Amino acid sequence: MKTLHLLFSHSLTPDQISDAKDKLQITDFQALPPDLQKHFSNVPSDLESLEVHAQPLKDWLKKNTQVGDFALLQGDFGLAFILVNYCRAVGVIPVYSTTERQSVEVVQEDGSVITQRVFKHRLFRKYE
Repeated sequence: MKTLHLLFSHSLTPDQISDAKDKLQITDFQALPPDLQKHFSNVPSDLESLEVHAQPLKDWLKKNTQVGDFALLQGDFGLAFILVNYCRAVGVIPVYSTTERQSVEVVQEDGSVITQRVFKHRLFRKYE
């Protein structure tokens, strides 16, 4: 049984769930508890180092992961970097979701332009 631990600020799309099951052989998805989700999604911009901020997330990973599990890590670049390195050190495979972006521009009657961006999941890519 492989688990995908969700350390990102969104909900999985049906395409992401299907891809994780098909390509990564995921049988279980584990989200952060609400307090840690808030902690992960709200990284203070005035911190010079994120090591202390990352510790509760490392503790959660240590308690909830097994070697060979996957962790979907997307968010603040510095925090993601710390957590990617931690996952590698403990045998958890860090991945991120790649998307295809499509942009549609619609000119309004008043000459203004509304741009709509559509993001479509393509695959999970391992951090290299």
